[in-house]
Amino acid sequence: MSEDNSIDTDPSALEPTDASIYAKQVAPRQRQKPSTAMWLGLGAMVILALAVVFVLPSVVTEYELPLERRVEEVTKPAAAVTQVTETAVSPFEEAQRSIQRKQSQDVLAELLELQGQLDLLEVKDWGQEDYEAALATASIGDEYYRTQDFDLATESYSNGRNALAELIESAPNVLAQLLIDAENALTASDTQTAQDRYSLALVLQSDNEAAQIGLARAQVLDEVLALMDQAEDLFDDGELEAARDMYEQIVGLDSYNEAAPQRISEIDAQIRENEFSAIMSEGYALLQADDPEQAIATFQRAAAIGINQQQAQAAIQQTETQVANAKINGLQQEITAAEANERWQDAVDAYDQVLEIDANLLFAIQGRELANQRATLNQLLVNAIEAPERLSENDVYEENIRYYFIGRDIENPGPVLSAQLDELQILLENSQVPIDIDFISDTFTEVTLLKIGDLGKFEQTSMALKPGNYVAVGRRPGYRDVREEFTVGFGQNPDSVVVQCIERVVATNR
Repeated sequence: MSEDNSIDTDPSALEPTDASIYAKQVAPRQRQKPSTAMWLGLGAMVILALAVVFVLPSVVTEYELPLERRVEEVTKPAAAVTQVTETAVSPFEEAQRSIQRKQSQDVLAELLELQGQLDLLEVKDWGQEDYEAALATASIGDEYYRTQDFDLATESYSNGRNALAELIESAPNVLAQLLIDAENALTASDTQTAQDRYSLALVLQSDNEAAQIGLARAQVLDEVLALMDQAEDLFDDGELEAARDMYEQIVGLDSYNEAAPQRISEIDAQIRENEFSAIMSEGYALLQADDPEQAIATFQRAAAIGINQQQAQAAIQQTETQVANAKINGLQQEITAAEANERWQDAVDAYDQVLEIDANLLFAIQGRELANQRATLNQLLVNAIEAPERLSENDVYEENIRYYFIGRDIENPGPVLSAQLDELQILLENSQVPIDIDFISDTFTEVTLLKIGDLGKFEQTSMALKPGNYVAVGRRPGYRDVREEFTVGFGQNPDSVVVQCIERVVATNR
């Protein structure tokens, strides 16, 4: 076989576009399958050999090696540096070489496809060393290809192809590491590194959400950091509202920022704390100004903020206790004055107010019972003195005798009770002394003194009656009944009691 069948193009002279030239010129030939006739007999092999000798060289002369450069000079094997002599090559051998050449070209096409994929993935930014090592391994196959040692060329191309395939397979791991590095750079405020890593991650996987979010955050990181510094300065100066607004701007720029929402929560808590403290101070000032009611209302407003509620409730309870104690003290003074002046019902009312404040106060429980007894006795004595005429009734008389002695048994009765008892004593004594009362009638009227008895018909009579209220009733046939009420004693004695029926009843015809 002549030297025209070898490829003498220098790989170092190739340009990056040579790979596409190779793909257009050689790839169609890679899809051709050798005729099965070559396996039917020697004649067919001779025909195939002739085709290889006269047709294939014209194709191979158009082929240029696709690799761009050689990484290092490799010592050519002895078989490669030995110049192919123009010895006679059998058609079968030439056919075998043709098959081996095609196998080598197929592997090379796969290698070039992987190389194109890696170039699109910008492999030099994340796997340059392995990438160049794979190409260097593949370039050794060029030397074997030139010397038509296609088996070794195929092996070298296969090794390079496999190395490139491993690089592609490692892309997910590379992507994961890029995201880790980018996140670390973002945390370390290394804006440029974070952007570079996230951008490269998007080259490897354009729809990666984490990379998209991270890149967007990295692009505003410098602005976010500047706002953070300003916000912290405002916070340190006590400008809480302004600092909060600044952190809100940060959240608007970077919704995934964790520090800003946390600081917003802290500032909100501090604002509420400050508001709570101010309101509590206002409440204590009102308490010192002797305005406990307003102080309680203020403490309740502090409790409504929702923080330190126990503290606010304690202040409310303390103030309410002070208010209650003040009210109780005031009511005690009222009770003392009422009891001293024997205004027992007023004392009872004051005790009731004390018990409304604290139903367990022993002095109020015991004091009210005593005051209520005195108030009841006072009212009974008043009733007896105001209506002495009722003493003529035995049951009323006996009852008031009992009240009288109850009053006399009280130690230190006081001037009011003593005066009442003295007056009642006189009334009770006088109520039992009869007084003569004159009755005048007309001898026709039947006179009856209720609760005493019939007086009969008379023109004039008299009867001794104990002080009290009396009723005299007169009846006469054909005349309207009369009723005369009068009081005996207590300075109300009548000169006489006239009982006469003088109004005739007119008969009606039916």
